[in-house]
Amino acid sequence: MTKAIYLTTTEPFSGKSIFALGLMNMLAAKTDRLAYFKPIITGNKRDKDRRLELLGKHFNLHQRYDEMYAFTRKNAFKEINKRNEAFLIDVIIEKFNSLKESADFIVVEGTDFSDVSTNVEFDGNISIAKNLGIPAAIILNCAHRTTSEIIDLAMASVNSYLSQEVQVLSLIANKVKPSKRDEILRRLKHILPKSILISAIPSHEQLSNPTMGEIMDSLGAKLLFGEQYLTNRVDQSVVGAMQLHNFLDRINDNTLVVTPGDRGDILIGSLQANISRNFGKIAGVIVSGGMHPEPSIVKLLEGLETIVPILQVDDGTFMVVTKVNEIRARIAPEDKEKIALAIRLFEEYVDEKALDDRMGSFSSEILTPRMFQYQIVKRAKSHKKHIVLPEGTDERILQAADMLLRQEVVELTLLGNREEIESMMGRLNISTDFDRINIVEPATSDRFEEYAQELYELRKAKGISLTTARDLMHDVSYYGTMMVYKGHADGMVSGAVHTTQHTIRPALQFVKTKPGVNTVSSVFFMCLPNRVSVFGDCAVVPNPTSEQLADIAISSAESALMFGIEPKVAMLSYSSGTSGAGEEVEKVRKATEIVKSRRPELKIEGPIQYDAAVDPIVGRQKLPDSEVAGQASVLIFPDLNTGNNTYKAVQRETGAIAIGPMLQGLNKPVNDLSRGCTVIDIFNTVVITAIQAQESAK
Repeated sequence: MTKAIYLTTTEPFSGKSIFALGLMNMLAAKTDRLAYFKPIITGNKRDKDRRLELLGKHFNLHQRYDEMYAFTRKNAFKEINKRNEAFLIDVIIEKFNSLKESADFIVVEGTDFSDVSTNVEFDGNISIAKNLGIPAAIILNCAHRTTSEIIDLAMASVNSYLSQEVQVLSLIANKVKPSKRDEILRRLKHILPKSILISAIPSHEQLSNPTMGEIMDSLGAKLLFGEQYLTNRVDQSVVGAMQLHNFLDRINDNTLVVTPGDRGDILIGSLQANISRNFGKIAGVIVSGGMHPEPSIVKLLEGLETIVPILQVDDGTFMVVTKVNEIRARIAPEDKEKIALAIRLFEEYVDEKALDDRMGSFSSEILTPRMFQYQIVKRAKSHKKHIVLPEGTDERILQAADMLLRQEVVELTLLGNREEIESMMGRLNISTDFDRINIVEPATSDRFEEYAQELYELRKAKGISLTTARDLMHDVSYYGTMMVYKGHADGMVSGAVHTTQHTIRPALQFVKTKPGVNTVSSVFFMCLPNRVSVFGDCAVVPNPTSEQLADIAISSAESALMFGIEPKVAMLSYSSGTSGAGEEVEKVRKATEIVKSRRPELKIEGPIQYDAAVDPIVGRQKLPDSEVAGQASVLIFPDLNTGNNTYKAVQRETGAIAIGPMLQGLNKPVNDLSRGCTVIDIFNTVVITAIQAQESAK
């Protein structure tokens, strides 16, 4: 049975996006059969509804845009004016029921209360929820309201729904003053029925204030420079109509500068202040009055390495500032920072378990990539670990670090020169608070000598001298690994710049392998369109023996289990079952027997071909009695050549996300990156390293 909930508000700009994003994110951990439905949309076929675009893109919903709504506002009110309310409701019910055929859960969003009587829309929302037969979650806009006004609004809203026999599942007091949150929660819980889940979400400046992209769209401004920084948030605006030294005194973080187009001094001063550590961040600049900067100023701007958005408008300075102050902030599909913050606020201030219980818990047997990624990020957050990133001066590392800290996934140490790292972060327009990042330069660190002495003691039997140990400790891979070994960090991720051998050699030398493990290997979590598979080994052991293959298979099965994937192990070869012979096939067959003798409870098949392992039809044809064929979740390749090329072919040809490689078998987690890794690759690898660290601590 398809489950659903109706999200409704009492007025515009109540902050539905926070609850919608958080709820969809929570549900995405359970099923990919999600649908979002807004019976009456604000936009039209040409100018799409913002929230439908946001949620459709962010959650990769399978619906077409026209399946996500029933009527535009214009068409809906045509029907109402013709007294065709019954037709309106019938079409909405029909659309809703058609979604139920392909969805496990439908989130339905009420109308937005703009350009029409609030009472009409409020009653309309009650009517739609009642006719769909689904419970409501009421979101209150508590900004600029006293506690008593909030209580009165909550009582009136809940009673209106209950009086029409619509179940109220949850009430969310949104945009409350942080200092009043506890009092508001207490009073709401006292006066409202116990069956209603009460939540209070505090106001947050980053969600309340617009971005440069929103300002550009609202003003119809022309973009001159800085397209990649349009997500910069604007917290205040300042008019640049005074002398430069007076203007600079008025710059704080996330300042929008509005200045006539002929004030080159203010324009250049703003950009210089933006890269200076002594001033706040400049969000962007608007040049007003229809004046374009002088050619010499434009030439100078074109040669700068870092530049904030510069917009041009025809309006005068005063009119621009007035219009900017009237702009309402929204969350755009490309604004990943705001999306992450909205989801984090939901997770922090809404009791997800209680909400799930009230909606009626459900789950899917399928593990989709989004479900997998949601689950591992949430798991990493549940018990934050400290991860060291030795390549602290790589741009991708810094961007990933910014994402990790904004989402509060882990604690971080970056290795490298502090001034160089801070300068690069400024150039990349990363505004993360430096106090939240531990930056260490190995050569000047307080622990340098301690680490060198430790390395000497550990390796002197191998002929290493204290001088050599000191030399090695200048190497960020050795320093970072020693942090993990000494317990000063819980795990390490490296390899964006360094080779695999450079990354893992120190770990092999003194972190060593777990008891009972003879082979260090690796796996990739391959996030395919409808499942997550584990590929091993694709990065470490070039030509494993049967014994090493067995080690890899057992370690990979344990890794799968650690991340919530039921291990069904396929030992891959160029033949299936007893159909083939030859040295390579026999190696795989022997490895399979070793695994069966060491782990008899493990579901394993081998030798088996790739298609027979993953395709149910081929699997039934070739190995009809196998409990692995056609449904393998862990695929073990016979050698590194096959594994590495296969994972890359699958990744490139299917668009799969490859998370890893994750090293297996070490006493403490140290993981390697590909030198071609993306920011998302780094983010995901840090997440799985944090989870490994959680498991190591048990």
